[in-house]
Amino acid sequence: MNPTETDISLFKRLRFVLVETSRAGNVGSVARAMKTMGFSELVLVTPRCEQPLTDPEAVAFASGAIDVLENARIVGSVAEALEGCNFAAAVSARLREFSPPVWTPRAFSAHVADKADLRPALILGNERVGLPNDIVAGCNVLINIPANPSYSSLNLSQAAQVLAYECRLAAEGDASQRDRTQTGVGFHGEAASMAQIEGMYAHLEEALVAIGFLNADNPKKLMPRLKRLFARTQLETEEVNILRGIARQMMRSKE
Repeated sequence: MNPTETDISLFKRLRFVLVETSRAGNVGSVARAMKTMGFSELVLVTPRCEQPLTDPEAVAFASGAIDVLENARIVGSVAEALEGCNFAAAVSARLREFSPPVWTPRAFSAHVADKADLRPALILGNERVGLPNDIVAGCNVLINIPANPSYSSLNLSQAAQVLAYECRLAAEGDASQRDRTQTGVGFHGEAASMAQIEGMYAHLEEALVAIGFLNADNPKKLMPRLKRLFARTQLETEEVNILRGIARQMMRSKE
């Protein structure tokens, strides 16, 4: 049976792993950060606080994300926490001399959202000492959250919130595009195909040569620059037709 879109969604694939968390309140806060962004899989590795999933402080800080706590697992090692995952990212404010490639949260989220075969995990360390070097070295990438260089330390749940937010945006696609298509605000036409756009470029170039704006024997970089300009607009079919109509009229004026 082929996996459904829900099965391969990043919301279902992404796992949050907390290593040796000291405060139950932070566990609850991370659960809340996850749920507000649509994620639910939480694993704790040898937590230092007792009963981290039922502690009153954890329940209070979860504030409605009790289901994430109830479904969380407690395991004895990072290896056990990563069972079933095939891409792991360590999260740290401290860069190491020897570490996996350093990525931003945005780079990570874009990478894992685009690859349905990845089962990724975000690993966050203890509040005071962070992650041990051996855990970082065993990960695919090290995520460093850009912050004030003179004070770059984020609270555990704050870091989790930043990561969950970036992953949500990546999972759902561009926010402005989504707002137009899902809320019905503004007109959104059919995206032009690559063949349609290439045809428009050829037509436009022909018209620019006809009116003497472009020297066909010495075009320099005009067309590449125009292509870059139009590439940023995400042209729609009707817009391509309009541009071709303009090019057609330009050529007629020179006949």
